[in-house]
This record gives sequence, C-alpha cells and structure tokens, in this order.
Amino acid sequence: MQYRTLGRTGVQVSTLALGAMNFGRIGRTTQEEATAIVDAALEAGVNLIDTADMYGDGESEEMVGKAVAGRRDDIVLATKAVMPMGDERNHRGSSRRWLVTALDDSLRRLGVDHVDLYQIHRWDPATSDEETLSALTDLQRAGKIRYFGSSTFPAYRIVQAQWAAREHRLGRYVTEQPSYSVLQRGIESDVLPVTEEYGMGVLVWSPLASGWLSGAVRRGRDVTTHRSAFMPERFDTALPANRARLDAVERLAGIADAAGLTMIQLALGFATAHPAVTSALVGPRTLDHLHSQLAAADTVLPADVLDAIDSVVAPGTDLAAHEKYDTPPALLDASLRRR
Repeated sequence: MQYRTLGRTGVQVSTLALGAMNFGRIGRTTQEEATAIVDAALEAGVNLIDTADMYGDGESEEMVGKAVAGRRDDIVLATKAVMPMGDERNHRGSSRRWLVTALDDSLRRLGVDHVDLYQIHRWDPATSDEETLSALTDLQRAGKIRYFGSSTFPAYRIVQAQWAAREHRLGRYVTEQPSYSVLQRGIESDVLPVTEEYGMGVLVWSPLASGWLSGAVRRGRDVTTHRSAFMPERFDTALPANRARLDAVERLAGIADAAGLTMIQLALGFATAHPAVTSALVGPRTLDHLHSQLAAADTVLPADVLDAIDSVVAPGTDLAAHEKYDTPPALLDASLRRR
C-alpha cells in the first residue's frame, strides 16, 4: 500500500480508501460481511474509512462503528452530512442548526467521540458559506471533528468557500471529494487545478464508474452488476452516452490486456496517478470485490499506458456529463435562469 499526505494536514492516508456506502441495505451487505471487509482492508494497509449519514439512513455508520470498535485510533474516520435524513424540512442542508444535530447523530451511530474528517456532502445553495464554516469551526474547536471538507463542489464554490474562510477568519475546507474516473475526467479542467492551488486533499469517489470499469461490463454480455439493477438507465446501451462508454471500455480493455493488468488495476491506477489526487475510494459489497480492488494498491501506470488512456478519453472530458452532481442549480431549474 502507498501513502500520501492529506492536503496540508500532515495526516498520512492510504492511496486506496474504503468507502462504506454499500454497507447495509444499499449493497445488501450484512454486519458480518462488513466487518470482514474492514478487517481485510486494514490488514492490507488501508487506513481511511469513509461513510455518510444518509447511507442506508444511518445504517452504514452503525455498521462501520461496530466494525472499527477497539481500533478506532488507528483509522482516519470520515463521514458526511447535508443530504436529507427523513421528511422533516430542516433535517438536511448545511445550516448550523442541522450540522450540530447531524454530527451528534453520526457520532452516536459510529460509537465514537470524534471523527477525523467531516464533509459537506453537497453544496447547499440555501445556506451561506459563513454560516456553514462558522458551525464547522465551532465543532472543530469543541473537539468533535479534527478537519472538515467538501464533497462534489463545483470549482467556483470551492474558491468561494476558501475566500469566505479567509474573509471571516474561519476554518477552511481542507479536502474535496469529487467523482473521478477514466470515463468522467471533467474535474481535471477545473476542480483539480483549484484543489492544487489551495493545497487540499482529494478523495475521489466512483473510480470504477459505477461498475463500468470493473471488467463486468463488456460488449456482447448481459449487464448483471448490482448497480445496474436499480439504475438501469446508466447501463442502457440504447442511449448514446452509454454506447460511447461501452466503446471506450472495449478500447480500455485492450490497453489493460496489453499492459498485463486487470481493468480494475487500470482504473484505480489511473485515478491515483494524477498528482492532485490523494486517495481513491473503493466501495466493495463483498470480500471478493475488495480483494480484486486491493490488487491495484501498488499499481503505477507507466507513461505509455497513461498516454493510451488519453487517446481513448481525452483529458478533462466527461463521457456522461448528465450524471454529474456538481451542475450549477440554474442549469437544472429553468426558473433560476429566467427574469
């Protein structure tokens, strides 16, 4: 396992980190299976575990808490808030009112007195940066969180939050967690240059592109991945964007074969090759999935392989831009761009 410094924090984290979204009802992973996955990940040198309050409505946090009991101090533990937790209108967002409650709920579910990294899961347009950063700074000073970060923020919002922190003399986001893979490279054109400018750690999610880069999706085969069962539109090859992805996957498979790599090694090796990326989050549902991903722990792609990948998907290109989660609200809601 390789390790890198998380931004300018001085904290050393593994280049492959364990994402726990699939623990519980989302991935149908039991507590016994989740604990076995955590055991194997830690044994392999993974030292960062990432979850969120909304994964399984808190179930993932509870399962992570049980799995790490007795060895919490050896783990960089990260969670997130902001996404809706029930139907109550104020049980969401990044207001001080909600973040204070949400963090206490997360700490209770995790069975710990603090988390190392607390992340704002999505930018909340209803709440000012000053409000959010002020609450996070107070929670940090109270010892409940060590650091705080953002997740899937557009580049301009990352810049705005850094400015607000300086303007109001508040703590700042020290990490960003964006989506990044061979098939979704858009952050190379804006987000990653910004995170480098501000010395932020970057924990990328979905480096296997929801299973497209796992080796299980190939031309002429039925798509039977777990994700395709509840997100069929993302794998419907009648759609132009998915045909483009399938074409790219076939070419990437040839590159992997020629280099003596699995598709997973190619995909994870690519995600961790960018100098702005600290760690890639893997989200296994089973122990077998984890082992196939850990096989990429020491994968370093040579320049010729990276050049070949660039010839398939150009730098800064998203093959499925409509699936991005950082689109400015005015592009999604017509009322926000009409006078």
